[in-house]
This record gives sequence, structure tokens and C-alpha cells, in this order.
Amino acid sequence: MCFCGPGTKYPDRPVAEACGFKTIVPAKPDDPKLTDWTTPDPDVFTTNSSKLGWCNVDPEDAYSSKVKFKEECHCKYDGLWGQFCETHVECICINQCSGHGHCRGGFCQCDSGYFGIDCSIPSAYSVAYEWPSWLQAPVNLPDLKNLSNIPINVNAVVEKKRPLIYVYDLPAEFDSHLLEGRHYKLECVNRIYDEKNRTIWTRQLYGAQMALYESILASPHRTLNGDEADYFYVPVLDSCLITRSDDAPHLQMPEDLRLRSYHTLEYYRKAYDHIAQRYPYWNRTSGRDHIWFFSWDEGACYAPKEIWNSMMLVHWGNTNTKHEKSTTAYWADNWDDIPLDRRGNHPCFDPRKDLVLPAWKEPNPGAIWLKLWARPRINRTTLFYFNGNLGPAYEEGRREDTYSMGIRQKLAAEFGSTPNKQGKLGRQHTANVTVTYLKSEMYYEELASSIFCGVLPGDGWSGRMEDSMLQGCIPVIIQDGIFLPYENVLNYNSFAVRIQEDDIPNLIGVLQVCVYFTFLFFCA
Repeated sequence: MCFCGPGTKYPDRPVAEACGFKTIVPAKPDDPKLTDWTTPDPDVFTTNSSKLGWCNVDPEDAYSSKVKFKEECHCKYDGLWGQFCETHVECICINQCSGHGHCRGGFCQCDSGYFGIDCSIPSAYSVAYEWPSWLQAPVNLPDLKNLSNIPINVNAVVEKKRPLIYVYDLPAEFDSHLLEGRHYKLECVNRIYDEKNRTIWTRQLYGAQMALYESILASPHRTLNGDEADYFYVPVLDSCLITRSDDAPHLQMPEDLRLRSYHTLEYYRKAYDHIAQRYPYWNRTSGRDHIWFFSWDEGACYAPKEIWNSMMLVHWGNTNTKHEKSTTAYWADNWDDIPLDRRGNHPCFDPRKDLVLPAWKEPNPGAIWLKLWARPRINRTTLFYFNGNLGPAYEEGRREDTYSMGIRQKLAAEFGSTPNKQGKLGRQHTANVTVTYLKSEMYYEELASSIFCGVLPGDGWSGRMEDSMLQGCIPVIIQDGIFLPYENVLNYNSFAVRIQEDDIPNLIGVLQVCVYFTFLFFCA
């Protein structure tokens, strides 16, 4: 991170990446501005009010339009608020240091007597009644009324909640350093704080990993005694590592083929080396009682071969033979070129040991108050609904034909309800079917007005399953051989409809049969 530095009026004001370099003026009015990364912009230090300054610009003068400032220098970093980063606010740390430390830009500086990633572990010298609730196991005493003698030797039974989970305390490079160095306050975390230190929940796509990590650290199922643990959780924050690769080029080195997926694989391998060499627990079961979370688009497809015996928590349960090839259309995440001696030849998902978790969804009190999931059938006037990127035939569509494995494109060609670039609708478009790429501020309302909602892949998993369920819309799963949240622990057929990719042209007929044979919005 860069700051204005000594000699400027506001030396602690950040200079974000694009801020410090010249801007290329677009040739056409509607074209985006580009950054000339080869030419520094000294004007950010100017005191001339007619130039686009930054480091010496007074916020009040800028807000009243008395001076100009470079808009690319917006306030990106955590712990700062306002157009000019003039307000210091609470920054984000794991569990906010559990009340036993101070958050220093992503890193917890623990108070004396506490340690751990979130300062949740008391030292042996801490007073027992100050220990966190998860460490205070409930003690059951016998009923003294039923004792005939003086209770001198009463046995107290300490009960712990099984299963017990041991959480490895990894070196900072796997967690807090990634949080400290992030260049954009909304990345990696599920919440930030505004100028009044009020919580703002983020829409961070891969937020389930952070939510689970914080929950386990504060859970009554957590244990500090690895010898009594049923499971071992290895908290590598790949959600931070991959999203940060775009703003930190040093994370994409030539030896990693400049692939985020390869670099992340090596991070997991380093974590494996650390726990296998420093702890006795891995070798007891060859890692079978260990848990790893792969939050990225294709989940554990690129997990290093050494850890494949463990349980993988993912959002992408791909069991197809396609595991031999990456399904993502984004080159930086494609793992086809990762050498087999690093990845191995394992599948992406094994339903016998792995689990698909639901994706993170921003807490929405309004949806709870409105109870959209309980909307009755008579108020659901749309038979089928899907809103998302539909590929190269549509405006702002992904250019790659391999995006969504071609499924979204095929659905749009049949039932597209919004004109494509050629002004054409889908071949079977109909009034009560919505298949569109247009983003809607009424997205949840539209889901709640629909009977069936499409669940299709993107560059891997997408959160359409969770969106459908939260709004009471029956999920229509169109992705062959891919497990979704809870599918390998529940009977999914009771509340979802699976359509084979080849049956997309017959989709509406299948859904009409489902409506005909059910009055409770379920397909048998």
C-alpha cells in the first residue's frame, strides 16, 4: 500500500494503485478510462486547485467544488471512510479479536494473557472465569437433595459437545497477512464498518469461508486439545488469496504459470507441509479426519494430491469425468496446465467424504420481514425465472463459448425473454417464462413471484440454489452430475427438479407436468 508521505498536507492519505499513474483519456465518450501503468502521475501532489490533485486537497474545499481532485484516488482501504479517507473507523479482524485485543488493519494485537488468530485463546495464567464460553465446558453436578451423606467426594462430570474440532493456528501468511494487505475494503470479509462504526454486510461472493472460520473459532465444539479432537480444521483463506491476486501481481509468479489456481494449490501444499511436520495429528489417519475449505469456483479440483484423503468443503460438487478438464472459462483459474505431479489425478468432488456448503448470502432483514419465501402459489405468476449472464449473444455477455459449459447459452437460445444482440428472442419464448441478462433491483421480488427458478453453473458454482430456496421458488437444476448444497446428506428430490442438459428444449413441458401433479409446490 502507498501513502502520500512526508512533505504533503495529508501524509497518511492512501494513494491507491490507479491514483498514482496517468489516466488514458478514452477515444470515445462512452469508453472506459484506462490506466497507463508505465507513467507516474505527479499531479496527485499538486497544490494547483485547477489540476486534479489528491495529497494536498482539503476535503471541505473538494466537497464544495473549490478544487479539483482525481476521482481514481477513491478511498479503497479498510479502516478509512469518506472520499478522502478523512475518517478513521473500525477495521476488520477475525472475530474482532474476541474482545481481547486491538484490530490493526486485519491483524489482531492481543492483550496480555491471550493469543491466537482472534485472541480467543487464554494463557494458562488467565483467570478461569474470564475464559471464553466455548472453552468453559458445562459441569454437571449430582442432585444434592438425593445424597444421604455429606457431599465431600461428589463427582463432577464435565461434558463437551461432540464432535470436537481442533483449529490449526497457522502462520500469518495463510490468514492475517492476506487480510492486512488487501487493497479493497470489500474483499475477503463479510462485513465492514461505516463512518459511524455501524456494520455493513458485504456481498463477498466467497464469504462462506470466512463465516465458517469465525463460527468455528467461537463454537462450543472447538477444542484446544488435539488428542481429544474428532476433526481438524485447516484454515487456509483461499478466498482472500485468489481475489487478491488481481491487485497484487507478485502473487502470480512465473513458476506458478501466472495462474491463480496453481498459486493457490501451492499455498495449500505449504499449509500441509506445516501441519504434517509440526503436529502429530496428520499421520494418525493420513489426514482422513482433516477438513479443508475450497471456496473457489471449481472447488477442490486443484487440491494438491497430498491432502485428497481429507474432507473437502466446497460449493462445486462436480462428479463428472469432466474433472480431467477445467470447466471454467476464465484463463487465470483454469487448472488444465497444472502438472499432475502437483495436483494428482483426483476428481473434483467425492460425495462419500466431501460436502457441498451453501454460498454466503448478505443478511437481508427486509426479506425476513416480507417473508417472500411464504408467498402463496396464486401470487406466483411466472412459471420459470432465470436472471444472469447469458453469454456472447447478449450485451455484456461473457465472450467465451465455454462459459457455463454452454448451458446458459442453450437455455437463452430456447427461452430468452430479452432480445439478444441481433434483436431476437428465444425460439420458444413465452409470456410467463423469464430468461434475461438484465440486472434487476427487484431480483428477490421476481424470484418470489415465480414457481420454478433456474440453477445453472457459471464459471463453476453459482448462488442460484440459495436464492431460489430463500424466496420459496422451486429450484430447477440444470447441471448434470454436479452436487449442490446438502445434496449428499439429504434427499434432494423432495424439493427440487433436475433437468438434464439435453432436455432444455422440453423444459416448459416438464415444469407444467410438475405443477399439474402437485398442490404443495413440490415435485415427487
